[in-house]
Amino acid sequence: MTDAIARLSFEDALTELEKIVRGLESGQMKLEDAISAYERGAALRRHCESKLAEAEMRVRAIVVREDGSVATESLADDTEPGADAP
Repeated sequence: MTDAIARLSFEDALTELEKIVRGLESGQMKLEDAISAYERGAALRRHCESKLAEAEMRVRAIVVREDGSVATESLADDTEPGADAP
């Protein structure tokens, strides 16, 4: 993944990916342009998947205590042997 893609927010990467998909679906691109667009789209897809995985991990780390307060929990607790599955 290029540094330029790595710096994109999830929303910006998804917007660009949607534009690429529309361009490819139109069938109006030259072959070389379509291949380049496909390669960039694949990198953007991986970036979006990574961002979503990070967000999921952060959400999973949020816990609500018995008193109703919200706290974060170490993510390592989910991967320890013998830990209860969610």
